[in-house]
Amino acid sequence: MRSIAMIPARYAATRFPYKLMQRLGDKTVIRHTYDNTVASGLFDEVFVVTDHEIIYDEITNNGGKAIMSIKTHESGSDRIAEAVEHMDVDVILNVQGDEPFIDTSSLTKLLHAFNDEKVQVASVMKPFTDLSLLSNSNFVKVVVDKNMESLLFSRSVIPFHRDQDIQPTYYEHIGVYAFRKAALLQFTKWEMTPLETIEKIECLRYLENGIKLKMVITDHGGVKIDVPEDLEKAEKYLLDLLDAGC
Repeated sequence: MRSIAMIPARYAATRFPYKLMQRLGDKTVIRHTYDNTVASGLFDEVFVVTDHEIIYDEITNNGGKAIMSIKTHESGSDRIAEAVEHMDVDVILNVQGDEPFIDTSSLTKLLHAFNDEKVQVASVMKPFTDLSLLSNSNFVKVVVDKNMESLLFSRSVIPFHRDQDIQPTYYEHIGVYAFRKAALLQFTKWEMTPLETIEKIECLRYLENGIKLKMVITDHGGVKIDVPEDLEKAEKYLLDLLDAGC
């Protein structure tokens, strides 16, 4: 099974413009993400797919591989689909560019999900340890069925905690996806769906077209860079890793 990792990297992010080019320790956020993905040793190739020459140059000038998008895209999946359309590949991992601390164990679990031929799309979730973050819409929540397949993604708190005698487990959706190539290309042919448009969560397009996502669990922490305050958290997290000799 030939697998590649693609890192979609839009330059002018809405909530934190140019966040991927912010310095984090001795290199930029996007280089941390790229280097950690390469270091996993899991993929035949790793590419950054970007809409801007600044990010393209940042990767290629430091020995990495990057692809410039031809069209303007609404989502990272659309950007990746354009890049892989004519590639000989079976499974594609979409690693978000703002996930600089992506870990090998999560990526390994994602790839292993495709040992089941029925799995078309897979993603990662993590139990919430800080319940105060549940109301933060920057953290996407997910609920699953007994087969660990997604039922719903939302920026709202799900499930609703009506029965106070039961303590639910809340899962945060980590923005790392994997697709069979055919499923990804099909995604780009579908129109944006109502829930996807309302929530601004692209994987809802799969659910609304009848494809569940196989979810794998990680306990890896890390910090996703959504807003400027996250960069401060990431810097502290990086220092903690360095102090621990990681």
